[in-house]
Amino acid sequence: MKHLNSIDELDLKEFLRPGDHIIMGQACGEPTSLVEALIAQGKEIGNLSAFIATSFSGLFQPETAESFKLYSMGAIGALRSMTKANALQVIPIHVSQVAPMIEADIMPCDVAFIQVSPADASGNHSCGLISDYVQAAVDKARVVIAEINDQVPFSNGEMINASRIDVAVHVSRAPVQVPPAKISELDEAIARHCANYIVDGSVIQTGVGAVPDAILRLLHDRKDLGVHSGMLGDGLVELVEAGVITNARKKIDTGVSINGALIGSQKLYDWANNNPLMRMCATSYTHDAAVLAQVDQLVTINSALEVDLTGQANAEQSGSAYMGGTGGQVDFVRAGARSKGGHSIIALPATAKGGTLSRICTSLSGPVTTARTDVDVIVTEFGAAELKGQCLAERTRRLIAIAHPDFREQLERDAYTIQQRGF
Repeated sequence: MKHLNSIDELDLKEFLRPGDHIIMGQACGEPTSLVEALIAQGKEIGNLSAFIATSFSGLFQPETAESFKLYSMGAIGALRSMTKANALQVIPIHVSQVAPMIEADIMPCDVAFIQVSPADASGNHSCGLISDYVQAAVDKARVVIAEINDQVPFSNGEMINASRIDVAVHVSRAPVQVPPAKISELDEAIARHCANYIVDGSVIQTGVGAVPDAILRLLHDRKDLGVHSGMLGDGLVELVEAGVITNARKKIDTGVSINGALIGSQKLYDWANNNPLMRMCATSYTHDAAVLAQVDQLVTINSALEVDLTGQANAEQSGSAYMGGTGGQVDFVRAGARSKGGHSIIALPATAKGGTLSRICTSLSGPVTTARTDVDVIVTEFGAAELKGQCLAERTRRLIAIAHPDFREQLERDAYTIQQRGF
């Protein structure tokens, strides 16, 4: 292993070749010092491409395309500006399939950029804040360049042994943080309907943002909640400290919250450091159908941009604007809907564009992320539509009932026309 005591000592020309494909750690586990080096030096090497699933750092800007081609699974976090400028290539992919595609060389990985904690006495570096496809990238890469950041927590779970790292760049900088979102009355209204499905002993999967945070705030009277999720935010800490999340009733991973990404503030990162109550896992565990099938009372909560009158959900694109991504939605929608005593919820506001556009729509303006055959419960601020097992006509009735009142009459007229031609 080559040790560098400063990012200024890193000359990427020593390790990267023209035409290399780089896989980067994502979200709050983004190796920001390595990204900055790539932006500064990539053009000099030439013909480089890089994949990052999500980014919140703000480092990727349209001018970055001059240094390398950037690929992602969606316009998530700070990447939305890149899609607007046509500087990001989107690969439609479930996050659970990123690692298998790396392993199969469908997504080439010549170089892995990762961020890890300092090593323990055994030479193991914690994956820190992200563990989803990191191991797959490390195992496949010709060169592994690790940003060893002494401000990254040593989280329990996935480890990278020092022997797997070719270049270690030692840094000390605050990792990317995503502060809790400001919760509006609209968010609270949506959250109240979602929280009704979470009972004592439920195991929750959710993302981060205003609605998930609002839901978690409503759960302080529940008992023995569990966690099996692809990502977690600050709200987890409050519920653990309040004794609400104990994971005591889970059949597998009893007493431990299972997670793949920590996305939040320093409070979350401090809590995760050497904490045996949480385990960071790869997507081969967090999103695996066989694993999820063993989780009873699993309640999964995801979002969408729009839902049509038959229950199809679009979480990716509004017209020509790519605004989201597939993420882990389908994996968890299917798991929650099939879980004994569980539910799968897709939550969204009833309107968009200042109330001028209904998100419950006659037909989608973008792709189908979650099929109507998988959907379970759709929630807006106006209520919950339970669709599983319902015929198309009944689904339409229930979805119109949770649409904004200003659009219900038009939706009913559209539904009548659709029904006349047999959906």
